[in-house]
Amino acid sequence: MHLPQLLEQVRNGEHFVITQHGNPVAKLVPFGKRDPDKIRAAIENLKAFQKTHSLGNLSVRAMIEEGRKY
Repeated sequence: MHLPQLLEQVRNGEHFVITQHGNPVAKLVPFGKRDPDKIRAAIENLKAFQKTHSLGNLSVRAMIEEGRKY
């Protein structure tokens, strides 16, 4: 089967596993649409996480500078 044929089938909802010497190496699946509700929920979860976790007295700038030493 050629790529244009595969893409047409994927567009219609099919999923394919691409193998090399019998070993799976990739999956060809339809591209999912963005879900605004999931995106909004993820943002809210990150905000809640931020409220309960801190860097203490460290700043992002200080961590960057520390990382450059190595």
